[in-house]
Parts: sequence; structure tokens; C-alpha cells
Amino acid sequence: MKAGRLWRALPWVVLGVKVTVALVNLPTFPRLRPAGPQDKAAVSMLVPARNEAHNLSQTLPSLLVQGARDVLVLDDQSRDGTGALARRLGAQVLEGRPLPQGWNGKTWACWQLAQATGSEWLLFTDADVHWGSGALDALLAEARRSNADLLSVFPRQNNVTPGERLLTPLVDHVLLTLLPAPLLRLPYPSASAANGQVMLFRRAAYERLGGHAAVRNHLLEDVALSRLVKATGGTVGVAVGRHLLGVRMYRSYAESVMGFGKNALTVHGGSRVALALSWGVHALTYTWPLVRGHRALLALAMAEGLLVRVLTGRTRPADLAEIVLAPAVPLLALPVYLRAAHRTVEWKGRRYAQDRSSGDRP
Repeated sequence: MKAGRLWRALPWVVLGVKVTVALVNLPTFPRLRPAGPQDKAAVSMLVPARNEAHNLSQTLPSLLVQGARDVLVLDDQSRDGTGALARRLGAQVLEGRPLPQGWNGKTWACWQLAQATGSEWLLFTDADVHWGSGALDALLAEARRSNADLLSVFPRQNNVTPGERLLTPLVDHVLLTLLPAPLLRLPYPSASAANGQVMLFRRAAYERLGGHAAVRNHLLEDVALSRLVKATGGTVGVAVGRHLLGVRMYRSYAESVMGFGKNALTVHGGSRVALALSWGVHALTYTWPLVRGHRALLALAMAEGLLVRVLTGRTRPADLAEIVLAPAVPLLALPVYLRAAHRTVEWKGRRYAQDRSSGDRP
């Protein structure tokens, strides 16, 4: 009897906590805001790129007009003309060296980029991130306002096709309904978050923690780096990009499954038991109320989705329409969980051992 009451109460607890956290974040979570011109002469914008010609053709021009000291693209042994395209558009291109044993592709690419410049600020940004006018000024202003040794930004999701909308909003939900901004300001390494799509380091802090070499085999290297910043006495800031920074992470549902499946086990502490429990809790919280026709719980789930989209500035009709998918998301995410449970995952033509990368965290 007690177990039955516990299961009935669990969806209320989960949704109650998530809506409460979102309400806390509504006035407190930093947003990038337009700022006056900043000194950008000491900033290097660093782009790791492996087979990214399709993205760079659209995003690289927006980086080149930000006014940074330099824009460096590392061509990580691409086969699609990434390097030639980047040169033609006006970026400096580094030819990536072969991947050494014990490294992941992105950490190796970022490490090479960091060694190629002596700038005071190191700004790592993914090839699929679009920079709006004045975005770098806004980023530097926020870093100086918050006195951050690492400022990481979560760009707004620029979803286009229906398949992209099925899973990518989960990134915003994890950040904004599970991590209250006041908690992230605490100096404890465990209270950390970051997004590898946009990470701005003070060089002194980056070198103090050992840079990407310190997390060379991590699939979730961004969070690991943020923890190391705090562990070495630095400060970490996070913000949402809203209209200044956007990203189109994946272009289909299948790509989303592959991308999220790469990191899901690490997010759950490398535990397959935690992975299975997580899926079960989400199915009970979001899908079961629809089966049972529980309108109050469904309304609470809709409220969570609305708060997240207000926070991120994703309030167009198509963005708001994603909210009605909430009961189906656990079922849509099941392939992600199944993929994550494998001993190895593949990403961009490389295969990684999950147990190794998820089990060795700072």
C-alpha cells in the first residue's frame, strides 16, 4: 500500500521540483544581453571542426565579423573540404594531427587550438553555433561582470524540421529545471555546469587546470572542465544565449539519438542502473499521466515546458507547439537510453569506450 502511494506521488514530486527550479531561474538565471564595445584584441575564437563544411558555410561568417584577435579553425582530418572552405571564408586553418591514444576527438582538437595562440581569452565554440551581431561584446561583458574564469553559454535552439524538435529541447530542460542558478554560483566543484558549444576561458585559469589535456578521455568534457575550474580556485559563470547565440545541434531525430546517446551514460554517472531508473521515472512522470488521463499532472508538465521556453526566448508558435510532445518524450528518448547502455559509442566516425570515459571524472 505504501509503495503504491509512493509511485502515485512520484510524478507530483518530480514535476513540482522542476517547476519550482524553473521559477527560481526565471528571475535569477543570467541571460546574454547587448553590451557596448569591449576590448576584443586579446580574444581568440577557436573552432574544432571535423566534417563541418555544411555548418561552417552558414556560421563562420558570423564569427569572422565579431572583431576577435583571430579566428582559428582546426580541420580534424575532415573529408568534406572543411579546411578549404574555412580558408576561403577568411579564417586561419590548422591541420589537425592524428588522434593520439587515450584522447577523444574534440578534446584533442581543442588542445591543439589552445597551443596555437597566446591570447589572454580562449573562446572555444562549435561549428554549428551562429553568432549574432554584438554577441562577442555581450559575452565579454558578462564574463567581466561575473568575474568568471570560465563563462559557458547555452545557445538558443534553432530547430527547423519536426525531427529536430523531438529531443533537442531536453538540453534546456536539464539546465533550467534541475540546476537552480543560485546553486551553480557556489564554489563547490559538484555544483557545476557548462556547455562545450561556447566556453570562454581566461588563459591563466585554463593553464592552471591543465586545459583539455586534463580531461582528454572524457565524453562530457565541458562539465569536467567546469568542475576543474572550481577545484583549482576559479569561478564559473553560465548564461543562456537567447537571441545573441543560436545553434542547430542536429538535423534529424536520428542524429539527435546518436548525439544524445553519446553522453547519456556519463550524465548518469557512468551507472547503467541510474540510466534505467532515470528512464523509468521520466516515463512515470510524463507518459503515464496521459495514459491515465491525469489532467492536473499534464498541465504541470505543460507549465514546465512553457517556463523553459520563456527563459530561453523560444516563444515562436512552432517552439511553443513542442510543449505538447512532453508525454511522448520518454518513448522518443528510449533509443537514446538503449544506445547509451552499450559499452562503446560511435561519433563522427570514431568509436569510444564508454566505461573508460565515464568512469574517470574529476
